[in-house]
Amino acid sequence: MWGGRFAEGPAAVMREINASIPFDKRLWQQDIAGSKAHVAMLAAQKIVTDADAAEITRGLDAVAAEYAEKGVPVDLALEDIHMATEGRLAELIGAPAGRLHTARSRNDQVATDFKLWVRDAIDAVDAGLQALQVALVTRADEHAASVMPGFTHLQVAQPVTLGHHLMAYYEMIGRDRSRFADARKRLNRCPLGAAALAGTGFPIDRHRTAEALGFEGPTDNSLDSVSDRDFALDYLMAATQLSLHLSRLAEEFIIWASQPYGFVKLPDSYSTGSSIMPQKRNPDAAELVRGHSGRIAGCMTALVMTMKGLPLAYSKDMQDDKPPVFEAHDLL
Repeated sequence: MWGGRFAEGPAAVMREINASIPFDKRLWQQDIAGSKAHVAMLAAQKIVTDADAAEITRGLDAVAAEYAEKGVPVDLALEDIHMATEGRLAELIGAPAGRLHTARSRNDQVATDFKLWVRDAIDAVDAGLQALQVALVTRADEHAASVMPGFTHLQVAQPVTLGHHLMAYYEMIGRDRSRFADARKRLNRCPLGAAALAGTGFPIDRHRTAEALGFEGPTDNSLDSVSDRDFALDYLMAATQLSLHLSRLAEEFIIWASQPYGFVKLPDSYSTGSSIMPQKRNPDAAELVRGHSGRIAGCMTALVMTMKGLPLAYSKDMQDDKPPVFEAHDLL
């Protein structure tokens, strides 16, 4: 796939460690969208013919339909989702597929795909957090007059209401939503057109592709465009803070459900029993929420360490940017 001066292919172990298709196949929808926007721009700029652009678009739709039905096939020789898609496109439409990559590198392509994926992930988590706020305020309203002890140092301090207590978490979740919103605003610039690191000699229109993909505009510096993973770190930082808040709420439920307290009784559907002690009613759902927070914080730390000290522009270390983000998203 590399061509050029390479006389032989990679060693088996190199092929295995170099390929990202086992995990970056999750970007297929964003990759198809980015490719369609790119080829439409190439046609508008007369860099490729309208006929080739139409054939490429038709082929990309066919590839997308296959992925949706059967999933993305994993072929380590094709390395990543970008080459897997272009390889399948070539099988379907022939020579015009080779023109799709004109004025584009995998470096700006993956940065664009990843930004689109993270943007979608932020929108999904915000919808979940809005639903959580509704649940909290609904319960708080039901228990606006339900008196309970307030604690400091886990010692009984002053009387409060359960409604007031739950609304403290409503406020925390509101701050979490604001952090994700800030992250979304910062990431919403399109790297497409930065190419490998220094742009391209073709007369492309970066504003057109940015608009087509829902970005506010193109990024300003090509070196930064392909090496920036701040948006992924922003997502993981916000996810970590959110997971801490969820862990605190889970800990409250765990304490409140214990026999010394007896404030709440968790439903059967969110509890587990014991293989030997039939009286047990374990708050495993809440304990898993509490446990997941540690893994999410670990994902954040992993990417911080990956990005530490990387020189401009792209380095292969950055292939390890996606697994921690994907894992944190799934846990969240």
